[in-house]
Amino acid sequence: MPEFSDRLNLLPPYLFTRITQLKKEAYAKKLDVIDLGMGNPDQHPPKLVIDRLCDTVQHHPSTHRYPQAKGMPKFRRSIASWMERRFGVSVDPEREVVALIGSKEGLAHLAMSVLNPGDVVLVGEPSYPAHFNGVILAGGEVYSIPLNPSNGFLPELEKIPEKIARRSKLMFLNYPNNPTTAVIPDKAVFKDWVAYAKKYDLIVCHDNPYCELTFDGYVAPSFLEVEGAKDVGIESHSFSKTFSMAGWRLGWMCGNARVIAAVEKFKSFLDYGAPTFLQLSGVAALDAWPESMGSTVKVYQKRRDQMVDGMAKMGWVIPKPQATMYIWAPLPEAFKSMGSMAFAEKLIRETGVVVAPGVGFGDAGEGYIRMALVTHDKRFHDALLRFKKIMSETREKPGARKLERKPA
Repeated sequence: MPEFSDRLNLLPPYLFTRITQLKKEAYAKKLDVIDLGMGNPDQHPPKLVIDRLCDTVQHHPSTHRYPQAKGMPKFRRSIASWMERRFGVSVDPEREVVALIGSKEGLAHLAMSVLNPGDVVLVGEPSYPAHFNGVILAGGEVYSIPLNPSNGFLPELEKIPEKIARRSKLMFLNYPNNPTTAVIPDKAVFKDWVAYAKKYDLIVCHDNPYCELTFDGYVAPSFLEVEGAKDVGIESHSFSKTFSMAGWRLGWMCGNARVIAAVEKFKSFLDYGAPTFLQLSGVAALDAWPESMGSTVKVYQKRRDQMVDGMAKMGWVIPKPQATMYIWAPLPEAFKSMGSMAFAEKLIRETGVVVAPGVGFGDAGEGYIRMALVTHDKRFHDALLRFKKIMSETREKPGARKLERKPA
């Protein structure tokens, strides 16, 4: 049999494949598993969205036919209306919006649409794996922009070497950020991105699926709000997190018309777009926003407070995030030497609690774990008890054996 694709072989091991294997082992041992690993919402989609889906599937047979790759006009108009109401951003539903089968698909197809082999792509790190995996599959070269806690996990574009900047064609950034939960403190940050993109003639992709999951009065902006943003880039959005519709696979990309046209063209050769009955369900969700979100934000904020406050009581101090459904937790001193992957393995094997190791989001994520707030409210009390147990058992004591680092 011949060798398979070099690009496929270049991909790093997918983080959640290993986590899934560990979960299987835990279930086989009859452990009571508490899964905080993947950002997979446990809340229900809005009832009005489910009702719209059922009615459409039952009574509108034409929606079972092939859809348009760019998305049906009604869906794109609804997106344009939402962008105007939510951000004050005007986008042309005909030229500046394209429907996606979930934003993960769109990010990869964007890379395939605009990159040639060897093109350099700037990616903030730690990062959502699709930001760099899509580049690799498109034959591009990833240049990681370190996101450091000392700078609020914001990109320091001025530190990118000049020769790299001039070779770059595309830049992926994401705020509110997955996995670090960092937010944009001021829209002046976006203005810097626009100036940088214009200076070096590159495309900006701002991945913005967590803009509605914000706490403590913080309101997340859109990259497209700042002057000149549409000249250089696009923004992607998802129904997965805002409306707890992760399994429905529905999202959109909007912004620069040339970039949107390239993505639409690529998709037209590869897929037929999101099913029409799902797009109509998306219309129902967007048109009823913000009421269609229900208590989603309150639920995540309550869980955030319970976990962060509970961890602090046991001596594990974690910054309280202003957005997303995650907690980005620096490993306590007693565990730093073993690394995030070894700690995640130890945690699931000994307690049944599943977390995502920071190293799975790039080398810059080492020293952290990400916890997704996606299980029943009553389970967070149990999770805290298990964290307390493993910390008390391995707390460094005089004469205790040092924890050894295991390969990630």
